[in-house]
Amino acid sequence: MVNKLQFITAVVQRRIGDAVVDAAIRAGATGATYCDAEGTGTRQRLGPSAAQGIEGSKRAIFIVTDAATTDAVFDAVVKAGNLENPGQGFACVQDVIKAVGFVAPRR
Repeated sequence: MVNKLQFITAVVQRRIGDAVVDAAIRAGATGATYCDAEGTGTRQRLGPSAAQGIEGSKRAIFIVTDAATTDAVFDAVVKAGNLENPGQGFACVQDVIKAVGFVAPRR
C-alpha cells in the first residue's frame, strides 16, 4: 500500500514531450499519461522577438508518484523540459487526496 501519492502535471514543447516522459520514467515514475494540446499566453506576453522559439504545440503530461519519488521525477521533468527558461513550459505538484488504480513500484 502506498501511503501518500502526488500528481505531477507538466506542459512542455511537443517536440520534446517524449524525452520528458522518458526522463520521468528513468527517475522512478511508474508511467505517464499525456496528450497533445495547444497553448497561448506566453508568446503574446513576451512579444514577437522574445517569443520566436516558443511553439504553440504542447504536450500535457500527467504523472502519479509516491511521495518518496516525487522530487526525483519532478527534477527530471524540469531538466528534460528545460522548464527553468521562460516560455518553455510549466510543471507543478499536487497532493492526491483519493485515488484508485495506482500500481506502486516494486522495491
